Amino acid sequence: MALVKRLVADDLAAVNSLILERLQSEVTLIPELARHLIAAGGKRVRPTLTLLAARLCGYEGDRHIALATSVEFIHTATLLHDDVVDESDLRRGRSTANSLWGNKAPVLVGDFLFSRAFQLMVGDGNIKVLDILANASAVIAEGEVAQLLTAGDVQTSEAAYHDVIRAKTAALFQAACRIGAVVADRPAAEEEALATFGEELGIAFQLVDDALDYSAREALLGKTIGDDFREGKASLPVLLAYGKGSPKERAFWERVIGEPAGQQEGDLAEAQRLLARHGTLDATLARAREAGQRARSALEMFERSAWRDALEEIVDFSVARAY
Repeated sequence: MALVKRLVADDLAAVNSLILERLQSEVTLIPELARHLIAAGGKRVRPTLTLLAARLCGYEGDRHIALATSVEFIHTATLLHDDVVDESDLRRGRSTANSLWGNKAPVLVGDFLFSRAFQLMVGDGNIKVLDILANASAVIAEGEVAQLLTAGDVQTSEAAYHDVIRAKTAALFQAACRIGAVVADRPAAEEEALATFGEELGIAFQLVDDALDYSAREALLGKTIGDDFREGKASLPVLLAYGKGSPKERAFWERVIGEPAGQQEGDLAEAQRLLARHGTLDATLARAREAGQRARSALEMFERSAWRDALEEIVDFSVARAY
């Protein structure tokens, strides 16, 4: 994402500086644990969306720096909580906080990061911004609970699956983009266009993630293949394969997803074989491309500029990770 990096370099450096400043605490475990996750890297996609959206809308101030930082804190807090819920040992090829410190500390530090995020929102002083990010935080939590309720259920409807990813992933993408228009005091039509862009991008992003979990490409990205499988997540590739499967294949999915603790050696390889047989990874990625195109279409009301090009570059990056 060469254009993105060039355009947001200074703003993102300011965000990173503010992140480090707001991680300070006399309770030494808080900055130690939080830095472990933040230092693990990632593309800072969500805060970058806030930075780009604000600049796309002609904003020339610096409020977007604190708000982008708030977005990143919300995201990081959810990662800490997710890893505890999922009992994950690795994230981006590094040990998770819960595997190093146990479950209690990451949950509490996640709460600390949520608090820091809200302090930054309040400091901005705009009630609409506060409403957008607070609502997104609530929706994300609802999505995570909904995913917990559907875990292991291979008969989950596609509609229910999409409701989950709209909540747990797309909601923060949407909010991150929407507040860029709000700080620039742009018309409602532009705000809604950016919200649509963010939501569709978030959907594409999650669909690609769900496909990558079963792909050799995942290993090249420094991640662990089969995490969702081992956690019994009924992701779209699995739901599609279950729907197309023979009675024997359906029984396999019911066993390995419904009771993941009982998975056996060779089960992941068999799952990958069935997904390939029914083409469900390709089908999932096709839907990601469709969502990506809807995201690009949402930007058409904005004049062509480097900022718009950069947002489109993020769409391309999000989908291209699978190839």
